[in-house]
Amino acid sequence: MISSRPLLTSVAILALALSMGSVKAETIESALARAYANNADLNAQRASVRATDEQVPRAKSGYLPRVTAAAQGGRNNNVYNGSEANLTPRGLSLTVTQNLYNGDRTANQINAAEAGVLAAQAGLRQTEQSILLNAATQYMNVVRDEAVVRLRTANIGVLKEQLRQTQDRFQVGEVTRTDVAQVEAQLAAAEAEFSTAETNLAVSRAAYGQVVGAEPVDLADAEPVSKGLPGSLKEALAAGESSHPQVQAARHAVEVAEASVKAAEGELKPSVDLQGSVSRNWDYKAANDDVSDAKLLGVLSVPLYEAGEVSARVRAAKETLGQRQLEADSARFAVRSAIAGAWSQYETANARLKSAKAQIAAAEIALNGVREEAKV
Repeated sequence: MISSRPLLTSVAILALALSMGSVKAETIESALARAYANNADLNAQRASVRATDEQVPRAKSGYLPRVTAAAQGGRNNNVYNGSEANLTPRGLSLTVTQNLYNGDRTANQINAAEAGVLAAQAGLRQTEQSILLNAATQYMNVVRDEAVVRLRTANIGVLKEQLRQTQDRFQVGEVTRTDVAQVEAQLAAAEAEFSTAETNLAVSRAAYGQVVGAEPVDLADAEPVSKGLPGSLKEALAAGESSHPQVQAARHAVEVAEASVKAAEGELKPSVDLQGSVSRNWDYKAANDDVSDAKLLGVLSVPLYEAGEVSARVRAAKETLGQRQLEADSARFAVRSAIAGAWSQYETANARLKSAKAQIAAAEIALNGVREEAKV
């Protein structure tokens, strides 16, 4: 029966996995930079933020005057007591209207627009984090799956050699037909694992190309992520509550809703406008009847009855504010939960890595021992 050779084979494969590091061209930093610049979803989000930016100048336009010009002309034929008069009345006018007070609607609309921009920017940062995390994940998936394919290839080579040696030993009667069949079964399983590994690699490469915007070529191993992590779960939770984009976006959404309530309430308040106009008319009522006019008026408008429309908008805005406040609470809870879960996964991964390193070290010792026994 076969004794030490299966152990030798397994240990050899583990040792091969340790020696697969090589100099590679593309680093994870360059892949992330490529994804940051080329990802279609990210560029679409940037365009959305730029569109949201324009809400601020739109809101600020409420402080600026409105200027209108008008021109009129025509022909007037009058017949009176048997006499006929043909007139060509013409006129030009220029009107400037400046709002002085509108219940602070403009100020609150500006506040809402600026908070909306901040919310959109926070949403963009969240999208950036999601895209970059996805890019890093796909990068490491390709690195992992390429290593698995190399490992499966090496495993097939080792098993083919083991099968050849086992068949030779079977010919001289050292092992039984069962031993040969066992190695053949191991080789068939290894070939199936190789096929699965190739499929997984193809899927990972396709996902990488979709996120990064380029095909993976010679990917280098990444540095450990521990360098940029908080020192403890408590620090991570504190950082998440203060600076996580999802929390910030929800907080700014509350600010938008608060300003929107005040802007809606301002519609129930009086407004004051200053209006100036100049005009010039020719043939106004009779031939050569030219009239010039200049006016400066103060206009006070007081809403007395708005059929309940504005009041309904105020109530709706207040309900939206309550909704945004609840969503902000939900965002904080979701971020805390996600951070706690990610931290637990990180600690588990570190423990598994430590165990794997210990297993590899033990396997190397076993490999050296088997090699020494084989020399005897």
